[in-house]
Amino acid sequence: MTESNQPLPLTFEDALKELESIVRLLERGEAQLEQAITYYERGMVLKNFLETKLKEAELKVEKVIEGPSGDIRTEPLNFED
Repeated sequence: MTESNQPLPLTFEDALKELESIVRLLERGEAQLEQAITYYERGMVLKNFLETKLKEAELKVEKVIEGPSGDIRTEPLNFED
């Protein structure tokens, strides 16, 4: 199994740490071409995983609103505003 085909980490934090490590390796420019390509491919898999997790989190976030009479309710948070 190549590194780009390895299972994804279980947590967002683990995926982010792995991606940061790959970026540091690639920035140093010391990897052989084939290894650099493998790191890059794994990095893209992790980036997509992280973007998906962030989008899922955005859908779950709600803002709490206190109405004029003191009642509390929630509504979806619009990140576009």
